[in-house]
Formats: sequence, structure tokens, C-alpha cells
Amino acid sequence: MDQNNWTQHTLMDALGIEMKEVGKGKVIAEMPVDGRTHQPFGFLHGGASVALAETVASVGSAALVDLEHNHCFGLEINANHIKAKRDGVVTAIAEVIHSGKSTMVWNIRIVDEEEDLICISRCTVAVVPKKK
Repeated sequence: MDQNNWTQHTLMDALGIEMKEVGKGKVIAEMPVDGRTHQPFGFLHGGASVALAETVASVGSAALVDLEHNHCFGLEINANHIKAKRDGVVTAIAEVIHSGKSTMVWNIRIVDEEEDLICISRCTVAVVPKKK
């Protein structure tokens, strides 16, 4: 997927999030663990993990709707931060649990290079008709 047109000057761009796979009901993206995503003590910031999780859920939802007629917005998200990380890359794997007309629910696993769980998240995305 070519992100160059739609991620420029966004949070995705600022955090270095790169989409690796966008399919019907599954999204994979990577994010570096570096100065852009650290908290003050040199570890991956929980907020960066949550931003990554909501990004893959939102992009995945957008892939399942007609974007000419709908917007997708994060409605609710929760996250459990399981393991700390200082550097390298984390990968988010999002899978749709529920794909309805007005909401979608996504399960997101964020793992490190060894597939160790860093964060587990669930995100509800609202599908909102565009105003005419």
C-alpha cells in the first residue's frame, strides 16, 4: 500500500508507522522504538502503542467500507501494556472481531521482533455516513 499520499504530515508520519499489509479484516503495521516513540525514561511510550493500535484498526475499518460514503473514527480503545521495550521495532497485527454497519471491533496484538507480546488492545471503530 502506498502511504506517501495519505500519511504525510500525520501522526503516522511523525511516529514512523508503516503499513505492511492491509487486507479484508486484517492489517499489519510496524513502528520504530526510538526517540519518536519513547517516554522520558527511554522505553516505548504506552501512548505510542495505543496510537499504533488505533491506526491499524482505523485503516482496517476503512478497507471494509465505501469511503465515498463513510468515515471511520476510533470510538473506544483499551490496552494492556505487557512488556517494556527500549529499541528496535514493534509490529501490530489487527484482526476484525465484528464488522457491522455502524461499528467494527478489532483485536490488536503488538509484538516485538521475537514475537513476544508487548501490548494487547481492543478498539471499537465507528462507521459514520458522510454528510451530503
